[in-house]
Amino acid sequence: MPSHIVSAFDQELQQLAKTVAAMGGHAERMVDRAVAALVSGDLSLAQKVIRDDIVLDEAQRDIDDRAIVLIAKRQPMANDLREMIGAIRISSDLERVGDLGKNIAKRVPAVTELSQPVRLYRGLGALAELALTQLKEVLDTYASRSAERIDFVRDRDGEIDAMYTSLFRELLTYMMEDPRNITACTHLLFCAKNIERIGDHATNIAETVYFIVTGEQMPGERAKVDSSHRVVVTGEAAE
Repeated sequence: MPSHIVSAFDQELQQLAKTVAAMGGHAERMVDRAVAALVSGDLSLAQKVIRDDIVLDEAQRDIDDRAIVLIAKRQPMANDLREMIGAIRISSDLERVGDLGKNIAKRVPAVTELSQPVRLYRGLGALAELALTQLKEVLDTYASRSAERIDFVRDRDGEIDAMYTSLFRELLTYMMEDPRNITACTHLLFCAKNIERIGDHATNIAETVYFIVTGEQMPGERAKVDSSHRVVVTGEAAE
């Protein structure tokens, strides 16, 4: 982050970046706790995740307000303007990550009522671990303002999509094996989709960091490997 003649401007930019970083840490914890509550059936932890969402909502509004005031007051250009626009974009993605974590937590009571095989929770746990690793790495690139690993972070989104498709197929098969599993597995499908979307938001943040650092949009199209729309499980496959 560049230094300025007016030291107050530096402090304002640093505070904006610190608030974004704090949002990132809070969003990570929310998702991690939401998945932990789902796997363990911990209703009190799920309620805590739901209540904590307001912290991200307030942080996003604070970042938006401060960035707008800074743009009006300082009339920034080049790097400084990209920093402010980037903070607004990243905070929006992080707020959505929090919403997705909250949505997972809200489904814990419904899933807990019906016991499900451990392997299904293992699949969700592995998917969440991959998505959270991606989110952590991209927040590290934001903190360091380094574009060196951004391609790797964006490419990892393909791994998340592939794992989600596999879990989607497994849940459909399990529903076909026993219709009594339909309710719980439907909730788990929504949870899996929420986790996959967290990977998408992490990729959005990676592209924003690249823009902040280089002033350019990331080259090439984002690879998408989510093939769940093509999954068809026949009766024979479920037997």
